[in-house]
Amino acid sequence: MRDVAVIGVGCTTFGEKWGTSFRNLFVEAGGMAIEDAGISGEKIDALYVGNMSAGRFIDQEHIGALIADYSGLASTHTPSTRVESACCSGGLAFRQAVIAVASGMEDIVVAGGVEKMTDVDTPTSVDALAAAADREWEGFVGATFPGLYAMIATDYMNRYSLTRDQLAQVAVKNHYNGARNPIAQFQHEISIDTVINSSLVADPLRLFDCSPITDGAAAVILAPLERAHEFTDTPIKVLATAQASDTIALHDRRDISTMDATVAAGDRAFKMAKIGRQDIDLVEVHDCFTIAEICAIEDLGFCKKGEAGKLTEEGVTALNGKLPVNTSGGLKACGHPVGATGIKQVWEVVQQLRGEAGRRQIDGAEIGMTQNVGGTGASVAVHILGRV
Repeated sequence: MRDVAVIGVGCTTFGEKWGTSFRNLFVEAGGMAIEDAGISGEKIDALYVGNMSAGRFIDQEHIGALIADYSGLASTHTPSTRVESACCSGGLAFRQAVIAVASGMEDIVVAGGVEKMTDVDTPTSVDALAAAADREWEGFVGATFPGLYAMIATDYMNRYSLTRDQLAQVAVKNHYNGARNPIAQFQHEISIDTVINSSLVADPLRLFDCSPITDGAAAVILAPLERAHEFTDTPIKVLATAQASDTIALHDRRDISTMDATVAAGDRAFKMAKIGRQDIDLVEVHDCFTIAEICAIEDLGFCKKGEAGKLTEEGVTALNGKLPVNTSGGLKACGHPVGATGIKQVWEVVQQLRGEAGRRQIDGAEIGMTQNVGGTGASVAVHILGRV
């Protein structure tokens, strides 16, 4: 297996993109990544595109071919593959691209993600997202993701010492970070009172505990590490890629407050990278709801079960803390175009490791981590990246 490096990245702004199309979003992100890597399109050997539900959101399937076509790669017959794993689609697209380069099958590979969620009304969007849960045993009885994550939060708060203020502090922190990220959907700070007094969605989760419906795209370009300096002075090495699965239905889990797939993928990633938790300088986790960030910090092994709320309250996970979490603003403030989120997480870590993250820059960051989740944890992808 060859060592793999990220040689270029690109990301659109996230938000309600009424003035652009699904295909143009990806072309924009891909174009930025190509320019960043300083390569031409004909050098690309393959594309892997994370996308959850274009068929529901924009009535378009055959996404791999569509993206190759509108990226100008149909004439070169460049292979393009859609990767679908619910909200983990982007993370798994990145993993497939890493495997392709590491195996020697391909040299220059694009890993991207895109979603256009606002072309349908909110009930349709919510129903499309609910398809990532167990439709027969969860969806048909009315369970949506706010409701499922509310069950996780209720169970967690009954078993561990997590206060309502500590849960709200996750959103406050991520909005603070998002206010310093020029691509973020929400670029304003909020208070704990804002979160607690926002509309109730599914008790105990309120509106500001939930990530938004978002349009956006992101892309990164991978190459063998041995060739990376042909394209960039700041290649970022992929130290580990890991994936794990769990039951799709929440009620079949061993423990609904612990995402065992995150535990497994995290352990595999640390073993592959040959480093410990103490070596991580920042981590982007899948905070589709505030409780998800709390669980992720613990399930990745950064603290014991029941301690993440206290760490958040004490500022350990803040930009200036010992373990900055979701420096991009996370899904909560940066936005969550579901197919693109896993790639955006990689984009953020690369920005940080290059020292190009502007007002949210973590000084001296050398190793970063991402955790991308599908559903309520049925699919999880974890990646670790480091400076060369």
